Amino acid sequence: MIPLEEVFHLDKNWSDHKIRGLPPMQNFDALRRNFLRATGFGVAGAALPAVSFAAAAKENPAAAAAAGIFDVRRFGATGDGKTVDTPAVNRAMEAAAAAGGGLVLFPAGTYLCFSIRLKSNVHLHLEQGAAILAADSPKPGEATGYNGGTYDAAEPNTAWDAYQDYGHNHWHNSLLWGEDIHDISITGPGLIYGKGLSFGAGPGRPPVAGQEGTGPAPSGAGASGAANAPPPMRFARGDYTMFQAEQAGVGNKAIALKNCRNVVFRDFSVLKGGHFGFLLTGVDNLTLDNIKIDTDRDGIDIDCCQNVRVSNCTVNSPWDDGICPKSSYALGYARPTRNVTIANCFVTGWYQLGTVLDGTWQKFPAGQRRFGTGRIKCGTESNGGFINITVTGCVFEGCLGYALESVDGALLEDISITNTTMRDLGCGPLFMRLGARLRGPKDTTKVGAMKRILISNLACHNAPTRQGSILSGIPGFAIEDVKLSNIYVETLGGGTADDAAAQVPEIADAYPEPGRFGVIPASGFFLRHMRNLEMSHVEIANQTADARPAFYLDSVDRADFFAVTAPTNAGGAFSLHNITDLRIGWSRAAADTVIANADSKLL
Repeated sequence: MIPLEEVFHLDKNWSDHKIRGLPPMQNFDALRRNFLRATGFGVAGAALPAVSFAAAAKENPAAAAAAGIFDVRRFGATGDGKTVDTPAVNRAMEAAAAAGGGLVLFPAGTYLCFSIRLKSNVHLHLEQGAAILAADSPKPGEATGYNGGTYDAAEPNTAWDAYQDYGHNHWHNSLLWGEDIHDISITGPGLIYGKGLSFGAGPGRPPVAGQEGTGPAPSGAGASGAANAPPPMRFARGDYTMFQAEQAGVGNKAIALKNCRNVVFRDFSVLKGGHFGFLLTGVDNLTLDNIKIDTDRDGIDIDCCQNVRVSNCTVNSPWDDGICPKSSYALGYARPTRNVTIANCFVTGWYQLGTVLDGTWQKFPAGQRRFGTGRIKCGTESNGGFINITVTGCVFEGCLGYALESVDGALLEDISITNTTMRDLGCGPLFMRLGARLRGPKDTTKVGAMKRILISNLACHNAPTRQGSILSGIPGFAIEDVKLSNIYVETLGGGTADDAAAQVPEIADAYPEPGRFGVIPASGFFLRHMRNLEMSHVEIANQTADARPAFYLDSVDRADFFAVTAPTNAGGAFSLHNITDLRIGWSRAAADTVIANADSKLL
């Protein structure tokens, strides 16, 4: 476990950073100006970004109250890391809400809390050195946690709970939560530390063999793999007590919002966020900027949300996804996630829990987790759809690649991904899956669609031998209108003749994960059940000779390859099976050719 005091000494600049000059909301800017005038700092003070709310409030508490500053210490919080400060913090929240809005201030200190209930028109600000510390949940067999406390009760189960995991269906059993609220924000250079939260599993469940291996374990099945088996136990992650997620009184997430609007999160860090660092469901007009997350499950889940901006974030999530747009049935109906921008983010799964935030960047020891999950993924929950999404300027290291998934009936369309660098991946850089898991109401959940997907300017170093990129629909349902350009993928190579002969299962109704397809018979791209595919200025390079062709096409209609470079040591770069309307031009991988139909052909 990373000691809390170490987290607050990340580098020499950490302790110097005070409030940034960028307000999360217009009313926050006005509040700040009024407060500075009231406390005597005046116009000159308003121009100084280093002014501390806490220092000014301490000098003139009456002016702070008049300006809408609600210091949690004035409401009885101690910040000593031992006293449960939840009642005081919630009193401050309620006072701010009753006043029509304001800023709830956390000065430097460690505020040990159970559930904090967020309110409309209330801004939380974490000063430098301030931490909200999740108190220990009840242990298995116990009714209460630290000093007799518990987290708020999870909502009653609904008829649609079966369509997504437990964590997706409940919000109230979180460290900070809000439902049906608006105009809220959390900012500041402080920390939210989910030490006492469950990451979604705990003792009393059967272990899954290989859970701590080189990739994520199968989802939704126990040790036997049966669909009705109990959920798997996930082994301890770091030196933390494990709590049972579904147990009454247990906290399950760091921040959870449902059906909210006008939300800003900026500048703080999350350590060990539980099942989700952020679970944001049905949240519109949402901004996350400059957030650092070092966690034991998902980083940021954006579920059924619209008009979303995620920028300048760092996410280390070795055991699950980093930034994850979803479109579940958790609201009781299918709602698309749409109009989303993800920009300038770093995702990884390579580093031990806490070591990104403390600046030591310690990789897992040999034999534990050579790479983690960590990636940016649309899915797996995919009922409503993913529409109008752009990802740009992101960096991947020691994790899985991009995943675009529609397996529960979603319409996934109008996706643009640009300017990505990747190193040391655990699978190919791209995974697209149109499938038929169909976890949703049986009478309305049908196979969805994937179309109009553009990916460009991607550089990948050290992709694995076992699997390249997989883009696969299912029989009768093709992925359509995909354009890939300016892509360079360097793989480890080393594929064998047996690998080249591998038969890839359809597994149309299975959980979509690259590892489930086994070894693929291509060193670069496995392309199946697609229509209207264009690849231009794409290069596949193998560090060692690979007996597989770079491209394996199966049931693809109308494919154009232009200026493609790939090894031909396998006797050809293209393995063609049930192909119609293929064109290759100006390429080093094969001679210019136009083919109307081809089956079992190597070019």
